Amino acid sequence: MLLAGIFLGWQTGRAPAAPSFHRLTFRHGQVLSARFAPDGQTIVYVAAWDGGPKQIFTTSSKGPESRALGLPEVVMTSISSSGELAILLRPRKIAGTWMVQGTLARVPIAGGAPREILADVQAADWSPDGVSLCVVRNVGGRNRLEFPTGKVLYETAGYISHPRISPKGNLIAFLDHPSRADDGGSVAVVDLAGKKTTLAGVWLTESGLAWSPSGDEVWFTAAKVESGRALYGVTPSGRLRLIHREAGNVILHDVARDGRLLIAHEYQRSGVLGLGPGETKERELGWLNWPVAMDLSADGKTLLLTESAEGATYAAYIRPTDGAPAVRLGEGQGWALSPDGKWVLATNGPSFTRLFLLPTGVGEVKALPALPMNHHAAVWLPNGQRILFVGNEPGRNLRLYLQDLAGGVPRPITPEGIGFSVPCVSRDGRWVAALNPDQTIWLYPVEAGQPRPIRGLAAPDTPIQWSGDGRYIYVYRAGEIPAKVYRTDIETGGKQFLKELMPSDPVGVWAVGPILLTPDGRAYAYNYFRSLSDLSLVDGLK
Repeated sequence: MLLAGIFLGWQTGRAPAAPSFHRLTFRHGQVLSARFAPDGQTIVYVAAWDGGPKQIFTTSSKGPESRALGLPEVVMTSISSSGELAILLRPRKIAGTWMVQGTLARVPIAGGAPREILADVQAADWSPDGVSLCVVRNVGGRNRLEFPTGKVLYETAGYISHPRISPKGNLIAFLDHPSRADDGGSVAVVDLAGKKTTLAGVWLTESGLAWSPSGDEVWFTAAKVESGRALYGVTPSGRLRLIHREAGNVILHDVARDGRLLIAHEYQRSGVLGLGPGETKERELGWLNWPVAMDLSADGKTLLLTESAEGATYAAYIRPTDGAPAVRLGEGQGWALSPDGKWVLATNGPSFTRLFLLPTGVGEVKALPALPMNHHAAVWLPNGQRILFVGNEPGRNLRLYLQDLAGGVPRPITPEGIGFSVPCVSRDGRWVAALNPDQTIWLYPVEAGQPRPIRGLAAPDTPIQWSGDGRYIYVYRAGEIPAKVYRTDIETGGKQFLKELMPSDPVGVWAVGPILLTPDGRAYAYNYFRSLSDLSLVDGLK
Protein backbone atom coordinates (compact mmCIF):
# COMPACT_ATOMS: atom_id res chain seq x y z
CA MET A 1 0.00 0.00 0.00
CA LEU A 2 2.89 2.37 0.78
CA LEU A 3 4.53 1.80 -2.61
CA ALA A 4 1.18 2.17 -4.36
CA GLY A 5 0.65 5.48 -2.62
CA ILE A 6 4.06 6.75 -3.61
CA PHE A 7 3.49 5.65 -7.20
CA LEU A 8 0.11 7.36 -7.27
CA GLY A 9 1.71 10.54 -6.03
CA TRP A 10 4.26 10.43 -8.86
CA GLN A 11 1.55 9.81 -11.42
CA THR A 12 -0.72 12.65 -10.29
CA GLY A 13 2.01 15.06 -9.22
CA ARG A 14 0.10 15.79 -6.00
CA ALA A 15 1.14 15.09 -2.41
CA PRO A 16 -1.50 13.95 0.09
CA ALA A 17 -3.53 16.89 1.36
CA ALA A 18 -2.23 18.37 4.61
CA PRO A 19 -4.67 19.16 7.41
CA SER A 20 -5.78 22.77 7.74
CA PHE A 21 -5.59 24.70 11.02
CA HIS A 22 -7.84 27.71 11.63
CA ARG A 23 -7.04 29.57 14.84
CA LEU A 24 -10.09 30.56 16.90
CA THR A 25 -8.65 32.35 19.96
CA PHE A 26 -6.08 35.12 20.10
CA ARG A 27 -5.88 36.37 23.68
CA HIS A 28 -3.20 35.60 26.25
CA GLY A 29 -4.22 32.82 28.65
CA GLN A 30 -5.50 29.26 28.89
CA VAL A 31 -8.29 27.33 27.11
CA LEU A 32 -9.67 24.77 29.55
CA SER A 33 -12.37 23.00 27.53
CA ALA A 34 -14.15 23.34 24.18
CA ARG A 35 -17.07 21.67 22.40
CA PHE A 36 -19.00 21.91 19.13
CA ALA A 37 -22.61 23.04 19.60
CA PRO A 38 -25.30 20.90 17.92
CA ASP A 39 -25.36 23.15 14.82
CA GLY A 40 -21.72 22.25 14.13
CA GLN A 41 -20.76 25.89 13.50
CA THR A 42 -20.99 27.39 16.99
CA ILE A 43 -18.12 26.59 19.32
CA VAL A 44 -18.40 26.91 23.07
CA TYR A 45 -15.23 27.07 25.15
CA VAL A 46 -13.98 27.94 28.63
CA ALA A 47 -10.92 30.12 29.00
CA ALA A 48 -9.14 32.35 31.48
CA TRP A 49 -7.69 35.34 29.64
CA ASP A 50 -5.12 37.88 30.78
CA GLY A 51 -5.10 36.67 34.39
CA GLY A 52 -8.89 37.00 34.71
CA PRO A 53 -11.46 34.44 35.89
CA LYS A 54 -12.55 31.35 33.95
CA GLN A 55 -15.50 32.18 31.70
CA ILE A 56 -17.61 30.46 29.04
CA PHE A 57 -17.36 31.97 25.55
CA THR A 58 -18.99 31.26 22.21
CA THR A 59 -17.48 31.82 18.79
CA SER A 60 -18.17 30.87 15.20
CA SER A 61 -16.15 28.33 13.24
CA LYS A 62 -15.26 31.30 11.04
CA GLY A 63 -13.93 33.27 14.06
CA PRO A 64 -12.28 35.42 15.30
CA GLU A 65 -14.66 37.24 17.67
CA SER A 66 -15.84 35.58 20.89
CA ARG A 67 -18.73 36.46 23.20
CA ALA A 68 -18.83 35.77 26.94
CA LEU A 69 -21.97 34.02 28.23
CA GLY A 70 -21.79 35.71 31.64
CA LEU A 71 -21.01 32.58 33.67
CA PRO A 72 -17.73 33.29 35.49
CA GLU A 73 -15.71 30.71 37.43
CA VAL A 74 -17.27 27.61 35.92
CA VAL A 75 -15.99 24.59 34.01
CA MET A 76 -17.90 23.17 31.03
CA THR A 77 -17.81 19.40 30.62
CA SER A 78 -20.31 18.61 27.84
CA ILE A 79 -22.99 19.91 25.45
CA SER A 80 -26.14 17.90 24.82
CA SER A 81 -27.74 17.25 21.43
CA SER A 82 -30.44 19.77 22.42
CA GLY A 83 -27.94 22.52 23.20
CA GLU A 84 -27.74 22.28 26.99
CA LEU A 85 -24.45 22.73 28.79
CA ALA A 86 -23.25 20.51 31.62
CA ILE A 87 -21.08 22.72 33.83
CA LEU A 88 -19.30 22.59 37.17
CA LEU A 89 -20.10 25.48 39.48
CA ARG A 90 -17.55 26.66 42.05
CA PRO A 91 -14.82 24.32 40.74
CA ARG A 92 -11.82 23.72 42.98
CA LYS A 93 -8.65 21.72 42.66
CA ILE A 94 -8.29 18.78 45.05
CA ALA A 95 -5.06 19.11 47.01
CA GLY A 96 -2.03 17.28 45.62
CA THR A 97 -3.93 15.90 42.64
CA TRP A 98 -4.83 16.71 39.04
CA MET A 99 -8.51 16.48 39.97
CA VAL A 100 -10.98 19.38 39.93
CA GLN A 101 -14.47 19.07 41.33
CA GLY A 102 -17.53 21.25 41.68
CA THR A 103 -21.32 21.17 41.67
CA LEU A 104 -22.75 19.73 38.46
CA ALA A 105 -25.39 21.96 36.86
CA ARG A 106 -27.19 22.31 33.54
CA VAL A 107 -27.89 25.52 31.62
CA PRO A 108 -29.04 26.24 28.03
CA ILE A 109 -26.51 27.79 25.64
CA ALA A 110 -29.12 30.45 24.94
CA GLY A 111 -28.86 31.61 28.55
CA GLY A 112 -30.62 31.36 31.87
CA ALA A 113 -29.82 30.44 35.44
CA PRO A 114 -27.95 27.15 36.01
CA ARG A 115 -29.94 24.34 37.65
CA GLU A 116 -27.82 22.44 40.16
CA ILE A 117 -27.89 18.63 39.93
CA LEU A 118 -25.14 16.95 41.97
CA ALA A 119 -22.34 18.03 44.33
CA ASP A 120 -18.65 17.06 44.18
CA VAL A 121 -18.52 16.04 40.52
CA GLN A 122 -15.27 16.03 38.53
CA ALA A 123 -16.52 15.39 34.98
CA ALA A 124 -19.70 14.60 33.08
CA ASP A 125 -20.88 13.77 29.57
CA TRP A 126 -24.33 13.77 27.97
CA SER A 127 -25.78 10.64 26.43
CA PRO A 128 -26.35 10.82 22.63
CA ASP A 129 -30.07 11.51 23.13
CA GLY A 130 -29.33 14.39 25.51
CA VAL A 131 -31.37 12.89 28.34
CA SER A 132 -28.89 11.34 30.79
CA LEU A 133 -25.44 12.18 32.10
CA CYS A 134 -22.52 9.99 33.02
CA VAL A 135 -20.52 11.47 35.89
CA VAL A 136 -17.18 11.02 37.62
CA ARG A 137 -17.07 11.67 41.36
CA ASN A 138 -15.43 10.57 44.62
CA VAL A 139 -17.48 8.39 46.95
CA GLY A 140 -15.99 6.75 50.03
CA GLY A 141 -12.44 7.35 48.88
CA ARG A 142 -13.00 5.72 45.46
CA ASN A 143 -13.19 7.56 42.16
CA ARG A 144 -16.33 6.38 40.35
CA LEU A 145 -17.67 6.45 36.83
CA GLU A 146 -21.47 6.32 37.00
CA PHE A 147 -24.05 6.00 34.22
CA PRO A 148 -26.75 6.83 34.79
CA THR A 149 -26.05 8.75 37.98
CA GLY A 150 -25.89 6.32 40.89
CA LYS A 151 -25.08 3.22 38.81
CA VAL A 152 -21.35 2.49 39.23
CA LEU A 153 -19.72 1.10 36.09
CA TYR A 154 -16.10 1.43 37.20
CA GLU A 155 -14.19 2.67 40.24
CA THR A 156 -10.54 3.10 41.14
CA ALA A 157 -8.26 4.31 43.92
CA GLY A 158 -6.61 6.50 41.26
CA TYR A 159 -8.78 8.83 39.21
CA ILE A 160 -10.83 8.97 36.01
CA SER A 161 -10.86 11.84 33.53
CA HIS A 162 -12.39 12.83 30.18
CA PRO A 163 -15.37 10.41 30.08
CA ARG A 164 -17.10 10.33 26.68
CA ILE A 165 -20.12 8.23 25.74
CA SER A 166 -19.94 6.56 22.33
CA PRO A 167 -22.32 7.71 19.55
CA LYS A 168 -24.23 4.41 19.93
CA GLY A 169 -24.45 4.89 23.69
CA ASN A 170 -23.09 1.40 24.44
CA LEU A 171 -19.56 2.27 25.61
CA ILE A 172 -17.94 5.00 27.70
CA ALA A 173 -14.31 5.85 26.94
CA PHE A 174 -12.13 7.52 29.55
CA LEU A 175 -8.58 8.13 30.71
CA ASP A 176 -7.61 5.90 33.64
CA HIS A 177 -4.91 7.33 35.95
CA PRO A 178 -3.39 5.04 38.62
CA SER A 179 -2.02 7.91 40.74
CA ARG A 180 -3.98 10.98 41.80
CA ALA A 181 -0.76 12.98 41.81
CA ASP A 182 0.01 12.35 38.13
CA ASP A 183 -1.67 12.72 34.72
CA GLY A 184 -0.14 9.55 33.26
CA GLY A 185 -2.15 6.39 32.72
CA SER A 186 -4.05 4.45 30.08
CA VAL A 187 -7.04 4.71 27.73
CA ALA A 188 -9.99 2.49 28.59
CA VAL A 189 -13.64 1.79 27.82
CA VAL A 190 -16.40 0.35 29.98
CA ASP A 191 -19.68 -1.09 28.74
CA LEU A 192 -23.08 -0.60 30.35
CA ALA A 193 -22.70 -3.84 32.31
CA GLY A 194 -19.51 -2.55 33.95
CA LYS A 195 -16.96 -4.56 31.91
CA LYS A 196 -13.83 -2.42 31.66
CA THR A 197 -11.22 -2.90 28.92
CA THR A 198 -7.85 -1.15 28.73
CA LEU A 199 -7.16 -0.13 25.13
CA ALA A 200 -3.81 1.67 25.21
CA GLY A 201 -1.16 2.58 27.77
CA VAL A 202 0.85 3.31 29.79
CA TRP A 203 1.35 6.97 28.83
CA LEU A 204 3.58 9.49 30.57
CA THR A 205 0.90 12.16 30.12
CA GLU A 206 -2.61 11.93 28.70
CA SER A 207 -5.22 14.66 28.39
CA GLY A 208 -8.06 14.99 25.90
CA LEU A 209 -10.37 12.34 24.44
CA ALA A 210 -13.32 12.02 22.05
CA TRP A 211 -14.89 9.42 19.78
CA SER A 212 -14.03 9.46 16.08
CA PRO A 213 -16.71 10.68 13.63
CA SER A 214 -17.73 7.12 12.78
CA GLY A 215 -17.61 6.01 16.43
CA ASP A 216 -15.29 3.10 15.64
CA GLU A 217 -12.22 4.62 17.34
CA VAL A 218 -11.34 6.54 20.48
CA TRP A 219 -9.18 9.55 19.63
CA PHE A 220 -6.97 10.96 22.36
CA THR A 221 -3.86 13.07 22.96
CA ALA A 222 -1.03 11.55 24.96
CA ALA A 223 2.73 11.10 25.05
CA LYS A 224 5.29 8.49 25.89
CA VAL A 225 8.60 9.63 27.33
CA GLU A 226 10.20 10.89 24.15
CA SER A 227 8.01 13.80 23.01
CA GLY A 228 5.03 16.06 23.59
CA ARG A 229 1.40 14.95 23.38
CA ALA A 230 0.29 13.76 19.93
CA LEU A 231 -3.08 12.64 18.54
CA TYR A 232 -3.72 8.89 18.48
CA GLY A 233 -6.62 6.63 17.61
CA VAL A 234 -7.41 3.25 19.14
CA THR A 235 -10.19 0.82 18.31
CA PRO A 236 -12.27 -0.98 20.97
CA SER A 237 -10.21 -4.07 20.08
CA GLY A 238 -6.98 -2.23 20.97
CA ARG A 239 -5.51 -1.43 17.53
CA LEU A 240 -3.48 1.77 18.01
CA ARG A 241 -2.37 4.28 15.38
CA LEU A 242 -0.73 7.71 15.30
CA ILE A 243 -3.00 10.27 13.62
CA HIS A 244 -1.03 13.50 13.95
CA ARG A 245 2.12 14.76 15.62
CA GLU A 246 3.65 18.21 15.70
CA ALA A 247 6.18 20.11 17.75
CA GLY A 248 4.97 20.85 21.26
CA ASN A 249 1.87 19.73 23.14
CA VAL A 250 -1.64 19.43 21.76
CA ILE A 251 -4.86 18.51 23.54
CA LEU A 252 -7.98 17.19 21.82
CA HIS A 253 -11.20 18.82 23.02
CA ASP A 254 -13.86 17.59 20.60
CA VAL A 255 -14.58 15.91 17.27
CA ALA A 256 -17.51 16.92 15.06
CA ARG A 257 -19.51 14.37 13.10
CA ASP A 258 -18.08 15.77 9.83
CA GLY A 259 -14.53 15.07 11.03
CA ARG A 260 -13.44 18.54 12.13
CA LEU A 261 -11.55 18.73 15.42
CA LEU A 262 -11.10 21.28 18.20
CA ILE A 263 -7.47 21.12 19.27
CA ALA A 264 -5.60 23.40 21.66
CA HIS A 265 -1.90 24.07 21.26
CA GLU A 266 -0.44 24.30 24.73
CA TYR A 267 2.67 25.66 26.32
CA GLN A 268 2.83 24.13 29.78
CA ARG A 269 5.39 24.70 32.46
CA SER A 270 5.63 24.33 36.20
CA GLY A 271 7.82 26.45 38.42
CA VAL A 272 9.01 26.57 42.00
CA LEU A 273 9.43 29.76 43.98
CA GLY A 274 11.03 29.78 47.39
CA LEU A 275 12.42 31.84 50.21
CA GLY A 276 15.51 30.45 51.90
CA PRO A 277 16.41 30.99 55.57
CA GLY A 278 17.47 34.56 56.29
CA GLU A 279 16.49 35.77 52.80
CA THR A 280 14.02 38.54 52.00
CA LYS A 281 13.23 37.89 48.33
CA GLU A 282 11.79 34.83 46.62
CA ARG A 283 13.88 33.13 43.97
CA GLU A 284 13.05 30.65 41.22
CA LEU A 285 14.17 27.20 42.38
CA GLY A 286 12.91 24.99 39.54
CA TRP A 287 15.39 23.23 37.32
CA LEU A 288 14.15 21.83 33.99
CA ASN A 289 10.74 22.20 32.33
CA TRP A 290 8.44 20.42 34.82
CA PRO A 291 9.87 20.67 38.34
CA VAL A 292 7.66 19.86 41.32
CA ALA A 293 8.88 20.66 44.83
CA MET A 294 8.19 17.64 47.04
CA ASP A 295 9.99 18.28 50.34
CA LEU A 296 11.96 20.93 52.19
CA SER A 297 14.50 20.17 54.88
CA ALA A 298 13.68 21.34 58.41
CA ASP A 299 16.40 24.01 58.24
CA GLY A 300 15.03 25.28 54.91
CA LYS A 301 18.35 24.86 53.10
CA THR A 302 17.64 21.85 50.87
CA LEU A 303 14.78 21.31 48.45
CA LEU A 304 13.72 18.01 46.92
CA LEU A 305 12.46 18.27 43.33
CA THR A 306 10.95 15.77 40.95
CA GLU A 307 11.16 16.36 37.19
CA SER A 308 8.59 14.42 35.19
CA ALA A 309 8.50 15.77 31.65
CA GLU A 310 10.72 15.73 28.56
CA GLY A 311 13.76 17.18 30.30
CA ALA A 312 13.93 14.28 32.76
CA THR A 313 11.25 11.63 32.94
CA TYR A 314 10.62 10.95 36.65
CA ALA A 315 13.96 11.96 38.07
CA ALA A 316 14.68 13.17 41.61
CA TYR A 317 16.92 16.18 42.30
CA ILE A 318 18.06 18.07 45.36
CA ARG A 319 18.77 21.78 45.16
CA PRO A 320 20.07 24.25 47.76
CA THR A 321 17.58 27.05 48.38
CA ASP A 322 20.39 29.60 47.99
CA GLY A 323 20.11 29.05 44.23
CA ALA A 324 23.07 26.71 43.71
CA PRO A 325 22.63 24.16 40.88
CA ALA A 326 20.45 21.09 41.37
CA VAL A 327 21.99 17.63 41.69
CA ARG A 328 20.34 14.68 39.94
CA LEU A 329 19.99 11.71 42.29
CA GLY A 330 18.44 9.18 39.94
CA GLU A 331 15.22 7.97 38.36
CA GLY A 332 11.98 7.96 40.31
CA GLN A 333 9.26 10.13 41.80
CA GLY A 334 10.95 11.64 44.85
CA TRP A 335 8.64 12.10 47.85
CA ALA A 336 10.62 12.94 50.97
CA LEU A 337 14.06 13.72 52.38
CA SER A 338 15.20 11.57 55.29
CA PRO A 339 15.60 13.42 58.61
CA ASP A 340 19.41 13.18 58.33
CA GLY A 341 19.33 14.31 54.68
CA LYS A 342 21.16 11.20 53.44
CA TRP A 343 18.29 9.53 51.57
CA VAL A 344 15.28 10.31 49.42
CA LEU A 345 12.19 8.15 49.57
CA ALA A 346 10.95 7.54 46.01
CA THR A 347 8.56 5.51 43.88
CA ASN A 348 8.84 4.35 40.30
CA GLY A 349 6.81 6.38 37.81
CA PRO A 350 4.41 6.30 36.12
CA SER A 351 3.19 3.00 37.63
CA PHE A 352 4.05 3.81 41.31
CA THR A 353 4.25 0.16 42.33
CA ARG A 354 7.68 0.14 44.07
CA LEU A 355 9.29 2.09 46.90
CA PHE A 356 13.04 2.62 47.06
CA LEU A 357 15.69 4.86 48.64
CA LEU A 358 17.99 7.13 46.64
CA PRO A 359 21.24 8.24 48.34
CA THR A 360 21.87 11.99 48.33
CA GLY A 361 25.62 11.34 48.53
CA VAL A 362 27.83 8.29 48.09
CA GLY A 363 25.87 5.03 48.19
CA GLU A 364 23.67 2.67 46.23
CA VAL A 365 19.95 2.61 45.61
CA LYS A 366 18.06 0.48 48.14
CA ALA A 367 14.86 -1.18 46.94
CA LEU A 368 12.13 -1.92 49.47
CA PRO A 369 10.31 -5.26 49.21
CA ALA A 370 7.91 -5.51 46.29
CA LEU A 371 4.29 -5.36 47.42
CA PRO A 372 1.05 -5.89 45.47
CA MET A 373 -0.11 -2.29 45.83
CA ASN A 374 0.20 1.21 44.44
CA HIS A 375 2.08 3.86 46.42
CA HIS A 376 0.59 7.34 46.02
CA ALA A 377 2.66 9.38 48.50
CA ALA A 378 5.22 8.67 51.23
CA VAL A 379 7.02 10.41 54.13
CA TRP A 380 9.61 9.58 56.77
CA LEU A 381 8.98 9.36 60.48
CA PRO A 382 11.35 11.48 62.58
CA ASN A 383 13.51 8.53 63.70
CA GLY A 384 14.45 7.78 60.09
CA GLN A 385 13.77 4.07 60.55
CA ARG A 386 10.15 3.93 59.49
CA ILE A 387 7.97 5.50 56.83
CA LEU A 388 4.30 6.22 56.24
CA PHE A 389 2.79 5.87 52.79
CA VAL A 390 -0.59 6.32 51.15
CA GLY A 391 -1.34 3.12 49.27
CA ASN A 392 -3.96 0.74 48.09
CA GLU A 393 -4.07 -2.95 47.38
CA PRO A 394 -5.70 -4.03 44.09
CA GLY A 395 -9.42 -3.35 44.24
CA ARG A 396 -9.20 -1.63 47.63
CA ASN A 397 -9.45 1.97 48.80
CA LEU A 398 -6.63 4.30 49.83
CA ARG A 399 -5.36 4.11 53.39
CA LEU A 400 -2.24 5.01 55.37
CA TYR A 401 0.36 2.31 56.05
CA LEU A 402 3.28 2.18 58.47
CA GLN A 403 6.40 0.47 57.09
CA ASP A 404 9.58 -0.49 58.98
CA LEU A 405 12.61 -0.06 56.72
CA ALA A 406 14.28 -3.05 58.38
CA GLY A 407 11.62 -5.29 56.84
CA GLY A 408 8.26 -6.79 57.60
CA VAL A 409 4.77 -6.29 56.26
CA PRO A 410 3.34 -2.74 56.20
CA ARG A 411 0.67 -2.15 58.82
CA PRO A 412 -2.44 -0.05 58.04
CA ILE A 413 -3.02 2.74 60.60
CA THR A 414 -6.17 4.28 59.11
CA PRO A 415 -9.41 2.86 57.78
CA GLU A 416 -9.89 2.60 54.04
CA GLY A 417 -11.22 5.61 52.20
CA ILE A 418 -8.97 8.40 53.44
CA GLY A 419 -8.61 11.26 50.98
CA PHE A 420 -5.42 11.59 49.00
CA SER A 421 -2.81 13.94 50.38
CA VAL A 422 0.83 13.78 51.39
CA PRO A 423 0.80 12.63 55.05
CA CYS A 424 1.65 15.40 57.54
CA VAL A 425 3.51 13.89 60.50
CA SER A 426 3.96 15.59 63.89
CA ARG A 427 7.47 16.55 64.96
CA ASP A 428 7.51 13.81 67.61
CA GLY A 429 6.25 11.18 65.15
CA ARG A 430 3.17 10.29 67.22
CA TRP A 431 0.43 11.70 64.98
CA VAL A 432 -0.34 12.10 61.32
CA ALA A 433 -2.92 14.48 59.87
CA ALA A 434 -5.05 12.98 57.12
CA LEU A 435 -8.29 13.65 55.24
CA ASN A 436 -11.12 11.51 56.62
CA PRO A 437 -13.77 10.03 54.29
CA ASP A 438 -16.23 12.69 55.54
CA GLN A 439 -13.79 15.37 54.24
CA THR A 440 -12.71 16.54 57.71
CA ILE A 441 -9.08 16.57 58.85
CA TRP A 442 -8.27 14.04 61.56
CA LEU A 443 -5.24 13.16 63.63
CA TYR A 444 -4.46 9.45 63.48
CA PRO A 445 -2.07 7.87 65.99
CA VAL A 446 0.99 6.23 64.47
CA GLU A 447 1.00 3.74 67.35
CA ALA A 448 -1.66 3.27 70.03
CA GLY A 449 -4.49 5.70 70.63
CA GLN A 450 -7.74 6.97 69.24
CA PRO A 451 -8.06 9.22 66.18
CA ARG A 452 -9.58 12.65 66.70
CA PRO A 453 -10.69 15.50 64.43
CA ILE A 454 -8.99 18.87 64.28
CA ARG A 455 -11.69 21.42 64.92
CA GLY A 456 -12.29 23.88 62.13
CA LEU A 457 -10.40 21.98 59.42
CA ALA A 458 -12.04 20.29 56.43
CA ALA A 459 -11.37 19.95 52.70
CA PRO A 460 -10.09 21.89 50.86
CA ASP A 461 -7.89 22.74 53.90
CA THR A 462 -4.57 20.97 53.29
CA PRO A 463 -2.02 20.37 56.07
CA ILE A 464 1.52 21.50 55.20
CA GLN A 465 3.66 21.17 58.32
CA TRP A 466 3.57 21.07 62.12
CA SER A 467 5.07 23.88 64.13
CA GLY A 468 8.22 23.14 66.08
CA ASP A 469 6.40 23.15 69.42
CA GLY A 470 3.64 20.84 68.13
CA ARG A 471 0.84 23.29 68.98
CA TYR A 472 -0.06 24.29 65.43
CA ILE A 473 -0.51 22.93 61.94
CA TYR A 474 0.14 25.13 58.93
CA VAL A 475 -2.50 24.73 56.22
CA TYR A 476 -3.58 26.22 52.93
CA ARG A 477 -6.82 25.86 50.98
CA ALA A 478 -6.18 23.81 47.85
CA GLY A 479 -7.48 25.39 44.65
CA GLU A 480 -7.36 28.99 45.87
CA ILE A 481 -5.36 31.40 43.74
CA PRO A 482 -3.50 33.19 45.26
CA ALA A 483 -2.75 30.58 47.93
CA LYS A 484 -3.15 31.71 51.53
CA VAL A 485 -1.26 30.02 54.37
CA TYR A 486 -2.75 29.85 57.87
CA ARG A 487 -1.56 28.63 61.25
CA THR A 488 -4.21 26.48 62.97
CA ASP A 489 -4.31 25.79 66.70
CA ILE A 490 -4.74 22.02 67.09
CA GLU A 491 -6.72 22.28 70.33
CA THR A 492 -9.02 25.22 69.58
CA GLY A 493 -9.17 25.18 65.76
CA GLY A 494 -8.42 28.91 65.65
CA LYS A 495 -6.73 30.15 62.47
CA GLN A 496 -4.19 32.91 62.00
CA PHE A 497 -3.32 34.20 58.51
CA LEU A 498 0.42 34.08 57.77
CA LYS A 499 1.15 34.81 54.12
CA GLU A 500 -0.15 34.85 50.56
CA LEU A 501 1.75 33.08 47.79
CA MET A 502 1.47 33.80 44.07
CA PRO A 503 3.84 34.38 41.12
CA SER A 504 4.14 38.02 40.11
CA ASP A 505 2.82 37.15 36.62
CA PRO A 506 -0.61 35.52 37.10
CA VAL A 507 -1.47 34.86 33.44
CA GLY A 508 -2.11 31.18 32.76
CA VAL A 509 -1.46 30.11 36.37
CA TRP A 510 -4.05 27.43 37.10
CA ALA A 511 -2.74 26.04 40.39
CA VAL A 512 -0.53 27.09 43.29
CA GLY A 513 0.66 24.26 45.53
CA PRO A 514 1.70 21.99 47.06
CA ILE A 515 3.34 24.33 49.56
CA LEU A 516 6.34 23.42 51.71
CA LEU A 517 7.22 25.20 54.94
CA THR A 518 9.81 24.91 57.69
CA PRO A 519 8.53 24.30 61.26
CA ASP A 520 9.20 27.94 62.20
CA GLY A 521 7.13 29.11 59.21
CA ARG A 522 9.85 31.39 57.86
CA ALA A 523 11.46 29.53 54.94
CA TYR A 524 9.22 28.03 52.28
CA ALA A 525 8.83 26.82 48.70
CA TYR A 526 5.76 26.46 46.56
CA ASN A 527 4.82 25.10 43.16
CA TYR A 528 2.90 26.94 40.50
CA PHE A 529 1.58 25.55 37.23
CA ARG A 530 1.15 27.66 34.13
CA SER A 531 -0.59 26.78 30.87
CA LEU A 532 -0.89 29.08 27.88
CA SER A 533 -2.93 27.84 24.95
CA ASP A 534 -4.87 28.77 21.87
CA LEU A 535 -7.77 26.91 20.27
CA SER A 536 -7.81 25.83 16.62
CA LEU A 537 -10.35 24.28 14.29
CA VAL A 538 -8.65 21.44 12.40
CA ASP A 539 -9.89 19.84 9.22
CA GLY A 540 -8.45 17.00 7.18
CA LEU A 541 -7.26 14.60 9.90
CA LYS A 542 -8.45 11.02 9.50
